[in-house]
Amino acid sequence: MPGHASPHADAPSFKHIAPRPLCGALGAEIAGLDLAEPLSDELFAEVEAAFHEYIVLVFPDQQWTPAQQVAFTARFGPVEEHPLRSRAGLPEHPEVLVLVNKPGDRGARNDIWHSDISFSETPPLGSVLYGLQVPEGYGDTMFCNMAAAYAELSPGLQAILRPLKALHSAAGLAARNNAGDNNASPIAQLPAPAEHPVVRTHPGNGRPALYVNPWFTERFSGMTVEESLPLLDFLAKQATRPENVYRHRWRQHDVVMWDNRAAMHYAVRDYDENRIRIMHRTTALGDRPV
Repeated sequence: MPGHASPHADAPSFKHIAPRPLCGALGAEIAGLDLAEPLSDELFAEVEAAFHEYIVLVFPDQQWTPAQQVAFTARFGPVEEHPLRSRAGLPEHPEVLVLVNKPGDRGARNDIWHSDISFSETPPLGSVLYGLQVPEGYGDTMFCNMAAAYAELSPGLQAILRPLKALHSAAGLAARNNAGDNNASPIAQLPAPAEHPVVRTHPGNGRPALYVNPWFTERFSGMTVEESLPLLDFLAKQATRPENVYRHRWRQHDVVMWDNRAAMHYAVRDYDENRIRIMHRTTALGDRPV
């Protein structure tokens, strides 16, 4: 199997920001920016370049309103409501999903590796999550690098995967939301599964990345679920090896954004409803995967 190459060996240079890599696999922290203020075109271009390079960006110590979060997210792509209304949005900003866990109001579990809304025909480009109130030391979020996961496969397996497509379904999400043991919104009607390439090309940097995940990917096109499962399981294990994962420990008022085209994520559920956790999430619409 090919050796693990540094993902940032040819990282872009920056004049206005100083991304600090958070581990060898992916992720960088950018301190000193006030995201509540509009970014100049030049500054935004550097933030976008860092996003394409590091896949996950962490901006500490932010204070912004929902409208400011929407405005920042919209610089990357159109901001839309969840297509299945999976979580409640703010009344004045329905595109801002409110993730709440508190006594008597138990949040839905999300402790499974996935790429947000991959069951859509045009899945999100990226997600932006703001920690209004977090139980520090609990509820970490893990991210894995899907471009590195593909790059480290053997040439033979890469050649097998490149022409394949897979079907992504929201059935698991509906089952979770409809279980009645959490505050996620019930889902009455499912869209037809969406077909996407198993290996997609990132439009921002040209890198190929695996685009399958255990939560939404149902099977390879033209194969049964049973035939697909062994290879899908192998790819998930390849992607989520510890050396390919960044684990973010949330702090109050962190903003974390991640690239759904090149990452999966997993929300660690090591807390109960007595540990209050309130987050706001927005997503920027992407293109149909190719």
